[in-house]
Amino acid sequence: MTAAWARDGVAVVVGGTGGLGTAFAAHLRDAGAGRVVALGRTTEPPLDLTDEASVEAAAECVGGPGGPVRLVIDATGVLHDDFARPEKTWRHLDPAALARAFAVNATGPVLLMKHFLPLFPREGRAVFATLSAKVGSIADNRSGGWYAYRMSKAALNQGVRTAAHELHRRRPDALCVALHPGTVDTALSAPFAKQGLTVQDPATAAQRLLAVLNTLTPADSGGFFSYTGEALPW
Repeated sequence: MTAAWARDGVAVVVGGTGGLGTAFAAHLRDAGAGRVVALGRTTEPPLDLTDEASVEAAAECVGGPGGPVRLVIDATGVLHDDFARPEKTWRHLDPAALARAFAVNATGPVLLMKHFLPLFPREGRAVFATLSAKVGSIADNRSGGWYAYRMSKAALNQGVRTAAHELHRRRPDALCVALHPGTVDTALSAPFAKQGLTVQDPATAAQRLLAVLNTLTPADSGGFFSYTGEALPW
């Protein structure tokens, strides 16, 4: 269920054409959110995390009609693509793959913060949530591997923590948090879902993550939370 604070304004889902992003947008609409805007590279306006001009232009479009922006969910991320896969050893490290991981998983989301956090109202609850990953936790790293993904998600977590401090000074009722969605049945995780691992369908994952957001308070801003509601270590 969408809390009352999300019903009087705009909810934005970046990566809104992907598996989990589509589920977020659908759940928000079904639950009675105000205006729901799904953004991605093929939407109108288009938003490409690797192109700051498109991020800025999309934010300008969203910031107009429909009331204040109350919720921004960043459902983007790259673990593998046609050019790179998670590294099992340092022998597989490639500068271009590392740069792409950081561009999509860290630089892109903080550019969303740069252009979308100023759209939050000066007073009243508003939430920016970005999808991180438990493997980005340095304290929880017990197996190694996956250098680019781990490193870029750890950088994202630091960006969330840093932006949360500035957001608190400017909009004390607002939150900026990182979320671990668990393993979701999407193109990102499908090749790496181990046998016996709990895999959620996108609709269930979206519902659980939104339920977690509804429980958080401004004191939780800057935190890193699992889909179970558990606070995760950095």
